[in-house]
Amino acid sequence: MQDLPSDRDALKALLDFHVEAGVDLALDETPHNRFAEPKPEPARSASPAPQGQPSRSASSPAAPAPSRALPKAAASAPDEVALMAREQARHAQSLEELETILAGFEGCALKFSAKNLAFADGNPEGRVMLVGEAPGADEDRIGKPFMGRSGQLLDRMLATIGLDRTQVYVANIVPWRPPGNRTPTPQEIAICKPFIARQIELANPDFLLLLGGPAAQNLLGLKDGILRTRGRWLTYKTEDGREIRALPTLHPAYLLRQPLQKRLGWRDFMALRRALDAKE
Repeated sequence: MQDLPSDRDALKALLDFHVEAGVDLALDETPHNRFAEPKPEPARSASPAPQGQPSRSASSPAAPAPSRALPKAAASAPDEVALMAREQARHAQSLEELETILAGFEGCALKFSAKNLAFADGNPEGRVMLVGEAPGADEDRIGKPFMGRSGQLLDRMLATIGLDRTQVYVANIVPWRPPGNRTPTPQEIAICKPFIARQIELANPDFLLLLGGPAAQNLLGLKDGILRTRGRWLTYKTEDGREIRALPTLHPAYLLRQPLQKRLGWRDFMALRRALDAKE
């Protein structure tokens, strides 16, 4: 008979679930039902101040500091910002120049809630480029894609086919972490898409491995979910007319939540290995 998980294992699994969901701050040791707490009584107004002086209650809190206003570019219409992003990305003649342009780009509001730009990791001259969706908490802190538990699983999967990050190039369609690890909005993806498209052009890999539905759908124009499209070799067309073989597969974060699906990810990575061997 299989042993039941211990309390320690159950607590660790629960913690892992919350980390993957984007929870990175604990407010208290025990949960509280804020809706059940009695409402605070309204503060009594202070006696009127002498004429000519402003009236202020001694218990009144200080006025909140004004929120940081977004730059004009980030507050513009999404179509206008996407066009501006396209123009700026087109001028980049190297990956280093593209990263500099992206670091100074102020058209995406995610830049102002994220800690760091997670532009890329690995070898830009590698034959394989992996593209995911967006950075998480660890990636935001370090400033590189796939640095957390998803990245550790990705590294293990690459190792099973004889690859590591010195041989592949890793990026995301959105280079800034959305608050709370939420899914990037279609507007945010549209604004960032010209940069990842130019990044793929400049890296010019032999193969694209698209990690998860958002990467596959937005770069290949697919409508079906990732479970329908994974494992099929498709074609990614760059703006300058080049064609790159692309393979959609399951995102490592999904595999952490659904371990039984790792067999599908294994099949996709083996298909990539066969394609690499055939082109040598």
